[in-house]
Amino acid sequence: MREYSWNSFKDLIFRNPAVVDQDPHVDHGDENAERGNWASKREYILSTIGYAVGLGNIWRFPYLTYKHGGGAFLIPYFLMLVVAGIPLFFLESAFGQFCSQGPINIWRAVPILQGVGVAMVMVTLIVSVYYNVIMGYSLYYMFASFQSPLPWSNCLSQVDSNCSATPIVYCNVSGVLVTNWTQENSTCPSSNMITVPVQSPSEQYWDHVALQRSSGLDETGPVVWHLALCLLLSSILVTAALIKGIKSSGKVVYFTATFPYVVILILLIRGVTLEGARDGIEFYIGSQSNLTKLTEAEVWKDAATQTFYSLSIGWGGVMTLASYNNFHNNVFKDSFVVTLTNAGTSVLAGFAIFSILGHMAHIYKMPVGKVVKDGFGLAFIAYPDALSKLPISPLWSILFFLMLLTVGLDSQFAGIEVIITCLLDAFPKLFKSRRALLMITVSSILYLLGLPCVTRAGIYWVTLIDHFVATWVLLCLVLLEIIGVCYIYGGNRFIKDIEMMIGKKSFTFWLWWRACWFFISPCIISVILIWSLMDLQPPDYGEIQYPVWGLALGWCMAAFVLLWVPVIALNKLMRAVGSPWKRLKSLCAPAEEWHPYLDIHRGERYSQERCRLRMSHKNKVEGNVNVISSSWL
Repeated sequence: MREYSWNSFKDLIFRNPAVVDQDPHVDHGDENAERGNWASKREYILSTIGYAVGLGNIWRFPYLTYKHGGGAFLIPYFLMLVVAGIPLFFLESAFGQFCSQGPINIWRAVPILQGVGVAMVMVTLIVSVYYNVIMGYSLYYMFASFQSPLPWSNCLSQVDSNCSATPIVYCNVSGVLVTNWTQENSTCPSSNMITVPVQSPSEQYWDHVALQRSSGLDETGPVVWHLALCLLLSSILVTAALIKGIKSSGKVVYFTATFPYVVILILLIRGVTLEGARDGIEFYIGSQSNLTKLTEAEVWKDAATQTFYSLSIGWGGVMTLASYNNFHNNVFKDSFVVTLTNAGTSVLAGFAIFSILGHMAHIYKMPVGKVVKDGFGLAFIAYPDALSKLPISPLWSILFFLMLLTVGLDSQFAGIEVIITCLLDAFPKLFKSRRALLMITVSSILYLLGLPCVTRAGIYWVTLIDHFVATWVLLCLVLLEIIGVCYIYGGNRFIKDIEMMIGKKSFTFWLWWRACWFFISPCIISVILIWSLMDLQPPDYGEIQYPVWGLALGWCMAAFVLLWVPVIALNKLMRAVGSPWKRLKSLCAPAEEWHPYLDIHRGERYSQERCRLRMSHKNKVEGNVNVISSSWL
């Protein structure tokens, strides 16, 4: 029995292609017997929803809603979803499903822009490093929650920091500061409140116990080993889920994609029963909504930005997941299901977050606005602090951090799948039968790259990467993607490709999508990109500024991603034949390899005979150009 298990493991990892009849990630019933397909429609939908619904839905959207007028913010948010989010998600999904290729090979449609695909993979690779670290944070907090009381419930005496379990607030009453006003009276206007800057127990725990945070990026310090072990466990979980590609991850998402909704509903039901919950919800989306905020341009910019980032457009994951669909899958309907579910999740999570924050504000006798944070501050400081005030606090804390873990895992699954798929598409003979070994290798590399992010300066590295790689750089790639598909490849040609998959549609049906793809979406992205670059501020963590060398490294990361676009374009131009104009023209036309993956789906438009004739004509033209050039010389 022991020998059988070892042989099975050895056969899985070091699979010999000469003795393998079927790849482990391909079933006999798959339409595409070479790449494989999703086992069912549900697995694709759940995987895509899990990919789109990320940590930003939980720790970013609720804060933006509160910041920009509460319920009023939903107007620009859903408007941007309709005019930009859904059209671009539909574009990427259809693009990937049509040719059944990853984000690099997909640019056979416009060879000169293949660098855009490479840049997408580089973004995903870099972001996957720190996303893995955030899952490590969630694992650590989940394990720390298995004790009562929670370790961040009270200040730690052994830590030398300015900590107080209750906020120290003064009230300016006719020029006289009254101490500990929240302890004695609750009638002080918020404009007269002066809060003394002290650390809460949860903030103290985050800085001094979980992160063991240093004073800045210059002070790297040793590896924080409890975080390194949690990072290792996170890598193992991802590897195990993806060891057989979509065949294994498609089963895992039945839990990881649905469990967050169970937890959100549990926390929401518990939250609305707490005293002060109504105040929190009023601040989030109730009577405190401020419609005058809609006159501020920043509100519309943040709504559009949140839409793009929340749907993971421009990362390559949407294309990759769609590339495993059956050719005639209704990608149009799927796009609506995923995008609307994603938006609904953001709104629902906000209710769960703000109901409990409202309770914490009630306990502290402070306005809700004084306890609200975003990003890491919400997930690992404010919300854990609020949970520690509840009865049976370990239970709620375990559920919350398990939810963060599963949300992170779904996004990480797709991110790693982007990398693996591109390698398999590029080197099928080398990696096709060794997928498990490839998966272990990639996960190991990502783990090693993540170790600097779990040193005492780790949080500064995470913030630096997020600031320079996962923001305006993505907008550049999405803009190039739209230009490539709609203006170079041809929007009308792309629509005909889609109709090969979902059937013929009327002119009026495509009128809206043409307007979005050709005009509305590119204009919105251009405005946001220019605004983001004009308003670009150096990153910081709280009041801690980054050194010059750190900022230079951040710009180098952004340049490393974007330089793939011109470098690959120039390389292709140099290798092409003919005059500069002929070279450019040939690289803006689809390559011979651009077509549906299977012959049965190519039809008359992409038949092999037609492709041969087209390439023969192309070679003949290039040959004539060379003859004319030689004669002239």
